[in-house]
Amino acid sequence: MAADSSTEGMARIEVLIVDMNGRLRGKQIPIEAERKVWSGAVRLPTSTQSLDIWGDDNDDLTGLSLTIGDPDGTCVADPRTLADMPWAPPGSKQVLATMHELDGSPSFQDPRAILSAVVDRYKALGLTPVVATEQEFYILDGDWRERGLPSPPPALMYRDEPNGYQLYDMDAVDLLGNYLETLRAYAKAQGLPADATTAEFGPGQFEVNLLHRPDALAAADDCTALKRVAEQAARKHGLKSTCMAKPYSDHAGSGLHVHVSIIDDQGRNILDAAGGEPRSLKSICAGLLQTLQDAQLVFAPYANSYRRFQPGSFAPVDLTWGYGHRGTAVRIPEKDGPGARIEHRVAGADANPYLMLAAILGGMLLGLQNELDPGEETTPSHAPSNAPRLTHDFLTAVERFHASPFIADIFGERYQKLYGDTKHKEAIRYLRTVSDFDYRTYLPRL
Repeated sequence: MAADSSTEGMARIEVLIVDMNGRLRGKQIPIEAERKVWSGAVRLPTSTQSLDIWGDDNDDLTGLSLTIGDPDGTCVADPRTLADMPWAPPGSKQVLATMHELDGSPSFQDPRAILSAVVDRYKALGLTPVVATEQEFYILDGDWRERGLPSPPPALMYRDEPNGYQLYDMDAVDLLGNYLETLRAYAKAQGLPADATTAEFGPGQFEVNLLHRPDALAAADDCTALKRVAEQAARKHGLKSTCMAKPYSDHAGSGLHVHVSIIDDQGRNILDAAGGEPRSLKSICAGLLQTLQDAQLVFAPYANSYRRFQPGSFAPVDLTWGYGHRGTAVRIPEKDGPGARIEHRVAGADANPYLMLAAILGGMLLGLQNELDPGEETTPSHAPSNAPRLTHDFLTAVERFHASPFIADIFGERYQKLYGDTKHKEAIRYLRTVSDFDYRTYLPRL
């Protein structure tokens, strides 16, 4: 079991920014120097947020690092996100920050700033998105690095079928009870609105629901904090958590489902059909469906992400909508009353929550500002024929993202180029890599 660091070392405050992959980067500041955090004295190179999945700044590709002198930006801490770190020495805290240029403007590279700009469009209309998320992840045995492959936690090996399905299985919850208790304790210490925890299909796969927030930025912050809590709790018990979309070939992938409603300045849910035709809900579904192909790279940001989109799985492949139908890309769980909302079911657990919500809210905005038709409804007895499909190909998603006017509008042309170019390099590297599958299948036969 990994050592518990909570009784070792000196208290600190960690100033954290989010890079394009949703990874946290930042600085540790001695707690007695906390004033630096709030005075704007904490700086990092702005290129920190252009790092690819390997941590390379790709200056030859982006020109955002040494080409321009690798300039600093200011980490502007958000006091709303200040939270204790129960896994660290007593008195330690963390705070999320938004990267600003030295002239005081938010950096075009900062995912929190991108989402905030989309939320501001709603504010200009007197509207507020209300967001809740359902985060799935796997817990793995801590020896996965030595083995070179993931495996379920040792506690599950005492089951008759340690690699079998465990959907809503309370035995799986009980067997990993110590880990889940630590996760819940850490979440409570950080003030996260964590609600139900359920066992999902795969061995060691769980879902934690985060309650709705009338603040999309706070909802994305919650997702980011939960991922860190899940990993820190796993380390305490000698385990590993992962939000990799598809860690096992033969088991379900992990998703990040999003529920969104919209309230006006009187607190009324504008999506409430009040027993009638849900015109706004259907138009919003249409806006989301029309932008899904362009934004798929945000919902599925890595090569592994595309292994999740398989026929017959709960990861949607077709661009469809329906009432309460979990096989659709966009679902309407409720159409009447304060709970009227959509559920977006495309994103993988590996998505950057800020970019994901920016794309979702952008698509919804399209449906709000235009009267759009989502097409045929998917029902238990009927699926539309010839519905457009999401791609199974990483490079195709990159190319669609690069060419999309919708993406340029929501993310800005500079970020569209930065993100698209970086992901294009990743996709090409993936395509050039000869895999174990190639060696096992083709080498002995060709």
